[in-house]
Amino acid sequence: MIFDKDENITIVFQENATLKIFLENLTNGYEKIKNDHIIINLFSFTEITKNELLEFLDISNTHKKAKKSFVLVTDVVSYDDVPTTISIAPTIQEAKDIIEMEEIERDLGI
Repeated sequence: MIFDKDENITIVFQENATLKIFLENLTNGYEKIKNDHIIINLFSFTEITKNELLEFLDISNTHKKAKKSFVLVTDVVSYDDVPTTISIAPTIQEAKDIIEMEEIERDLGI
């Protein structure tokens, strides 16, 4: 698992692993990054389903309850195909934009 930290955002990705192994590694490494906003880069998974993305729901909910953003990045599954409880973006830059908007909403109490 690779952690790429940029200020208060950590981008997480892993090469040559199954989604199950990726999730296990993310869960095991979560303590190291729990205080940052998290972007999960899923570009190494060329075939991923919306049901597989739902496997991130528990960790996403936990992170969002701590007032931190959690965004999945993939262009394989459409934003419209997943529940609104999961933040998804097609690019890293758009994920960063989502985090910025969510920070503004938290500051405004929305």
